[in-house]
Amino acid sequence: MKIISAAMTVLLLLSGCSSKANTSKDTSKFRSPDWAKNTTIYEVNVRQYTKEGTFKAFENHLSRLKELGVDTLWFMPINPISKEKRQGTLGSYYAVQNYKEVNPEFGTIDDFKELVNKCHSMGFKVIIDWVANHTGWDNPWIKNKDWYLQNEKGEIVSPPGLNWDDVAQLNYNNKDMRKTMLEDMEYWIKDINIDGFRCDHAEGVPVDFWEEARAALDKIKPVYMLAEDDTKPEFLDKAFNTNYGFDLYKTMNGIAANSSSVASLESSIDKIKDDYSKGAYPLLFTSNHDENSWNGTEYERLGGAVKTMAALTYVVPGVPLIYTAQEFGMNKRLKFFEKDQIEEKKSDMADLYKKLNKLRKDNKALWNYDGDKKVTYLEGSNADVFTIVREKDGNTVIGVFNFTNKKINSKIKFDNLKGKYKDSESDQTVDLEKEQSVDLEAWGFKIYTK
Repeated sequence: MKIISAAMTVLLLLSGCSSKANTSKDTSKFRSPDWAKNTTIYEVNVRQYTKEGTFKAFENHLSRLKELGVDTLWFMPINPISKEKRQGTLGSYYAVQNYKEVNPEFGTIDDFKELVNKCHSMGFKVIIDWVANHTGWDNPWIKNKDWYLQNEKGEIVSPPGLNWDDVAQLNYNNKDMRKTMLEDMEYWIKDINIDGFRCDHAEGVPVDFWEEARAALDKIKPVYMLAEDDTKPEFLDKAFNTNYGFDLYKTMNGIAANSSSVASLESSIDKIKDDYSKGAYPLLFTSNHDENSWNGTEYERLGGAVKTMAALTYVVPGVPLIYTAQEFGMNKRLKFFEKDQIEEKKSDMADLYKKLNKLRKDNKALWNYDGDKKVTYLEGSNADVFTIVREKDGNTVIGVFNFTNKKINSKIKFDNLKGKYKDSESDQTVDLEKEQSVDLEAWGFKIYTK
């Protein structure tokens, strides 16, 4: 859900939520599911995906997405949307009316079960958006007044400091509410057999709840947990596998706008190496539902660097994300509260993502291993050229990126990495010398593997 203003310190003080400081990096009991080590996540906006906007209609796209090479599908909220205080015609996906039902616009719970089963039969994993910070105003929970944050007059309130008037803030001091929230999460794992959750506005919920939920869910089956957050590193100790890589995202936007230096990339990537708990990684993206609708498409923000930055998200340690219709080269902001169907069209972005997904699957150096985030950088004669190296068990991936809108050349010091490599674009074998000139088109890149 889009954060319009940051006021979570005030929120925590007002709600009395207890947040357990978790400074330990000991994650010996916390591991990502094995399937997540080289996954690529695809975010599904069911409402806008097809004319029908249903689970059944989306199911027709599974074969195409399989061919694209993605293997984890993240469905934006599929719960019914509250009618009270609704924004726009269809309302916000994040104003949940009932946690254990599905939006009738999308179909029935049996339709979704069938979709999950179909996804699993094709090798996909399925995670769904979970909105634990707040509910819609006509959610049945609202009759339990103590389950919600209240003002001095005893009135239930919206999340403080945010303009989310269509939702009511939950109170995590209430044990009954917490118990029911966890039971509802367990329902989707036990009865529907999903594989995890993307947790909306995770920072608004106490760390100890997320840790309790993770432990309970893992007893059912190993789950994957993604937090919409980059402010609480303790989330990654015992609750979440992945959070949002906002730092790299902002750096990419800055480089494209010529307001950040190429050198700043090293700082962003080093944060991933140094600041993440063992087994945890950031979600890396050039777009998602919030960025697209509220801050502009990747073409608005990145211009000619769209392909370059997409490729970068695949060679930096993390989990790549593709948002609905990025493979179609979609260059419009999807309306958030209205029907606004995507256009399915042929685009070279599909070819690029297909190659990048294969690159990730074929090269262990790009996989996510517990605690292994080895990255090195190579020197070159041009400061606008960025060269990154990933290595694992004899597998090497070298990415060379031109972060300017000009065709340039750089002499790169490959040193002891010299040898024969495959150019991932042409599939041709190339010889990299100890020091070698590399020609790059405007916003061009080369990825070498061996």
